[in-house]
Amino acid sequence: MKFTGKVYTFGDNVNTDEIIPARYLNTTAPDVLGKYCMEDVRPGFGTKVEKGSIIVAGDNFGCGSSREHAPLSLKYAGVACVVAVSFARIFFRNAINIGLPIVESREIFETTKEGDTLTVDLDAGRAVTGGGREIAIAPFPPFMQKIVEEGGWLPYLLKAKTR
Repeated sequence: MKFTGKVYTFGDNVNTDEIIPARYLNTTAPDVLGKYCMEDVRPGFGTKVEKGSIIVAGDNFGCGSSREHAPLSLKYAGVACVVAVSFARIFFRNAINIGLPIVESREIFETTKEGDTLTVDLDAGRAVTGGGREIAIAPFPPFMQKIVEEGGWLPYLLKAKTR
């Protein structure tokens, strides 16, 4: 599984209320959640982000509440992958459960900037910056890749049940 996209950068401690403000939690509609993704920290982000983009952030991305709306809003906005120095554990789990690939890497955070192009290859366990710099990342275990490929935990289970 490989993603190439434009980098959008964020700092440390981006919380779930910043990813999707609480006033938009009365829906799970993809168009609404995607549209208002990051609305309070970067107004218009959800409608301006290029499809297939990659968010690169600092420590503790997705801290705060345990709502699945946060990774869903990123996915519905068109974000292909999130790279952060670290993730809040519940966000990490929710992201995989809804089929949003996430990667921990301090080196990517320290060497990329807004607007760069980044390729993340989960099979090979590496990322390549627009300048050609290769950075090792932990490869996704095959079962986690399958979950993401199927669109999340529930679609993965439903497909596995029919095999």
